[in-house]
Amino acid sequence: MSVTSKRPEPSRHFSMIRGLHLADLFTLGNAGCGMASIFLAMVFVGSGVTRDFLVATAMAPLALVFDIFDGKVARWRRRHSAMGRELDSLADIVSFGAGPAAMAFAAGMRGGWDAVILIYFVCCGVSRLARFNITAETLSSGSDKVKYFEGTPIPTSVVLCLVLAACAWGERLGAALPGGALQVGPWILHPLVLLFAVSGSLMISKTLRIPKV
Repeated sequence: MSVTSKRPEPSRHFSMIRGLHLADLFTLGNAGCGMASIFLAMVFVGSGVTRDFLVATAMAPLALVFDIFDGKVARWRRRHSAMGRELDSLADIVSFGAGPAAMAFAAGMRGGWDAVILIYFVCCGVSRLARFNITAETLSSGSDKVKYFEGTPIPTSVVLCLVLAACAWGERLGAALPGGALQVGPWILHPLVLLFAVSGSLMISKTLRIPKV
């Protein structure tokens, strides 16, 4: 008597998209806002129209709304997955890492030291999210929720975007950036970019613990 083994069903077209949960769609909305902010920052560099820059900065708070609701929807529907966690981190680095850095560059922080600090800021964000993904299970102590953050969460960079929006609203972009520009050795430094250095350093801190509400 022969035993017929059942062949696995072939993967359907767009099977990955079909497998996304509702919370994952909110996460992708977060990433979409991040990419929109980068595109709008580039549009502003070409157009010089303040409105384009203000819309770019508005994408960060909108991305934060999506970021908040993806977690709420996941808890409401009781759907948590490793893929969802990875999606969340990848979306965050676009919206709250690369996006703010692109806006700062578009705002006029284009000196050599500015570029180094903005790259440092993004690298800190990437490192912080990678560390969170690795340690999330340990920090949750067996529960579904992480009790505290090690270092500031990357969405706190929304504050930096609001600072840039205030500069744009007050027509303080480019050569009029608050703090002006300094010649430090071979390169230019805009003191305002130091806010990004501080933000990045706080993100990778292991001693700073912030309770998660």
